[in-house]
Amino acid sequence: MFEGLLYEKLPDSRVRCNVCQWRCVIGTGKFGVCRVRRNDGGVLHVLNYAQASSVAVDPIEKKPLFHFFPGSLALSLGSWGCNFHCKHCQNWQISCVAEPAEMPDESRRISPEEAVSLAKQRNCGGITWTYNEPSIWFEYTLDSAKLAKKDGLYTGYVTNGYLTPEALDTIGPYLDAWRVDIKGFSDVLYRDLAKIPRWLGILEVATRAQRKWGMHVEVVTNVIPTMNDDDEQLEGISGWMRDELGELTPWHVTRFYPHHNLMHLPPTPIASLEKGYDIGKKAGLRFVYLGNVPGHTAENTGCYSCDKVVIQRFGYDTHVVGVDGSKCKFCGAELNIKTIGWSRQVSAS
Repeated sequence: MFEGLLYEKLPDSRVRCNVCQWRCVIGTGKFGVCRVRRNDGGVLHVLNYAQASSVAVDPIEKKPLFHFFPGSLALSLGSWGCNFHCKHCQNWQISCVAEPAEMPDESRRISPEEAVSLAKQRNCGGITWTYNEPSIWFEYTLDSAKLAKKDGLYTGYVTNGYLTPEALDTIGPYLDAWRVDIKGFSDVLYRDLAKIPRWLGILEVATRAQRKWGMHVEVVTNVIPTMNDDDEQLEGISGWMRDELGELTPWHVTRFYPHHNLMHLPPTPIASLEKGYDIGKKAGLRFVYLGNVPGHTAENTGCYSCDKVVIQRFGYDTHVVGVDGSKCKFCGAELNIKTIGWSRQVSAS
């Protein structure tokens, strides 16, 4: 067991965990919402530190991150548990842990030092924490990110965005990318889909990641028929992105396939995704992508200024053909693409 960070000791041996926005108050012998943080007599223990459910070398585009070291490989690590309970979870086998005892004995223990070494051995540009919610093993990702940055590797969270501001500020100096899900734009959607009663903090933390810590931010919305495919929610997401994150922030409008507790719904019609694309463009977003539709032209990165394709994609097959630093090599327009030599600008506030 590993003692957690960012928790308060309360009367009667209770503790309050301040890693995610649930801010669980946990009685002794009890667990937080994530089911991997336990109060043992007034000490908060993390039960999955360095316990990996999934280890893979992935194209960075699989996260998906399209403007962050395109064409590179990322060591991708996942653990067990989640602080959301999404009906459509694609990785429910590792995320839906009812009790710590359900974590299989074959879990691979991979220390922060081993993770960094493995990333370098496999010629990865960096490490991403993905597959399940990274904040569930916050302490491990923090320790790993510190070492990764020392070795010149990039780091990224693929996240539901429910980290607290103080947790974000703790890992902020060591985290380069914040690939966040914005699942919808209403209280009703978040309660129904993910059982989250207060979701606006997700938006606030995403803005903080970009503005305070200079992280590269990309947003994903998995468009689910009858749930979040209406104009109002898609317009809400794209308008918020334009106003708070900026018009150069990539938005991935991805195709839903039946999973977990939404097996009764059909895959998202391509027309619904194309509607989302049009809504994003109309809102003023320069880069809107369709996901889970290999071969669609909206997988490519086109320059909004000269209309030339600068990154060609077919699924995870990526060819950078027109990028010079962060700009279009044909006309010089700023594309908000992070490549070798990129340096984060951190706010003093």
